[in-house]
Amino acid sequence: MSCMNETQAVEGRRARTRSVDVERELLAAAETVLAREGPSGLTVRAVATEAGISPMGVYNHLKGKDGLIEALLTRGFDRLRAAVEPGSEPDMLDRLGSAQLRYREFALANPYLYAMMFENAVPHKRSSPAFSEHAAAAFAALVHNIELASAAGSITAPDPRSAAQQIWSAVHGAITLELKGLMQVPDPETAFRALVATLLRGLAQTPAG
Repeated sequence: MSCMNETQAVEGRRARTRSVDVERELLAAAETVLAREGPSGLTVRAVATEAGISPMGVYNHLKGKDGLIEALLTRGFDRLRAAVEPGSEPDMLDRLGSAQLRYREFALANPYLYAMMFENAVPHKRSSPAFSEHAAAAFAALVHNIELASAAGSITAPDPRSAAQQIWSAVHGAITLELKGLMQVPDPETAFRALVATLLRGLAQTPAG
């Protein structure tokens, strides 16, 4: 009887812990499965097995595969936002450039997740409010970098959103080519840094006179 009560107590504590942390555990498991098996391996059963819970747990906490994918994507955009948020470099132009380098680092470290975020590698609804909100926040971080550099006089950007769109388009294009193995130069990192430098020169304020 005592052993039974002890077992029930342990299971009860475990259940309470999972009720708080299960979503985080599932998302971590989903990223592990995604990195190991690619988008085609991202199934409810595979994620549940990796997390050590029953498949029903995915439905109970994330409403099945659609909810799992949406949560994974919003987490991805949150991490991308964190990567491109303004850093601590004293020079605002350096700060803007460093954000682009961190963007590339995130994409290369999470190629399958990046493909899910931007290429619909795993079919999902891209119109949900949560998805749109988190994606917009990541872009807003880039816009903020532009605003800071413009306010400091480091660049000329009357329309920060347009400038951010131009930078994003170029950076995303270069990273996509690299991830797909389509770069035509031997050193993609050097090429990317050169691209960022070119973009910043284009935005840099021309000295008077």
